[in-house]
Amino acid sequence: MSQSLTQTRYTISEVEARTGLTQHTLRWYERIGLMPHVDRSHSGQRRFSDKDLGWLAFVGKLRTTGMSVADMVRYAELVREGEHTFDERRELLERTRRDVRARIAELTDALEVLDYKIGTYAMNSVAGKAEQ
Repeated sequence: MSQSLTQTRYTISEVEARTGLTQHTLRWYERIGLMPHVDRSHSGQRRFSDKDLGWLAFVGKLRTTGMSVADMVRYAELVREGEHTFDERRELLERTRRDVRARIAELTDALEVLDYKIGTYAMNSVAGKAEQ
């Protein structure tokens, strides 16, 4: 049998359990165009594929970057439009990467300040105990 005929299909409840996304969120993603078309069973139930789960994992990473929902939807639209959108997709991801790197730099700076302050308190605590 071919892989496409034996491909595993998941109910929305199973996808919720696997991804941590609520059923409401999964339906919303589909409604706003963030999810590609999800197959339906003969009774109309959503049946997600492994490819859908992979897409949801990628969307989760985009969310972690702080990418806006509008940009995520735009990216999904570009994917559906096909290979001729590679350049625009790359530009969108490169812009997001620049934003992430800037955030990392800000957080690194903030972490250095915290480490300095914590170190100051640690030294004061040691000095205070020596005086007691």
